[in-house]
Amino acid sequence: MIAFSLFNYWIVIILMMAGFYTVIASGNLVKKIVGLNIFQTSVFIMYISMGKVIGGTAPIVTVNTELYSNPLPHVLILTAIVVGVATTALGLSLIIRIKEAYHSVEEEEILAISQQEDESE
Repeated sequence: MIAFSLFNYWIVIILMMAGFYTVIASGNLVKKIVGLNIFQTSVFIMYISMGKVIGGTAPIVTVNTELYSNPLPHVLILTAIVVGVATTALGLSLIIRIKEAYHSVEEEEILAISQQEDESE
């Protein structure tokens, strides 16, 4: 029963490792950005899960309410989502420029072309 109560954290671990593996194992730059987004999503889920208080209500002072949930983790995640979208957009725009310059988004091909250019100089 305790494993089920920690279900959110198991999902966080699975997503985090899937995103990390995608970043490390893939040579495709677009797949690396997707892996970073998966990793980032796992961190969002972790913070939101930690911020939820079972039986707690919104921090509005009312009669007969003693347990409140902390809204700070949720607000921080909203900010992190905006930063994540901006970072993803920047990363994808850089990949477009790399594709225009090297005609590939594969890391090994880009390094080979770059080495050939360095040797020819």
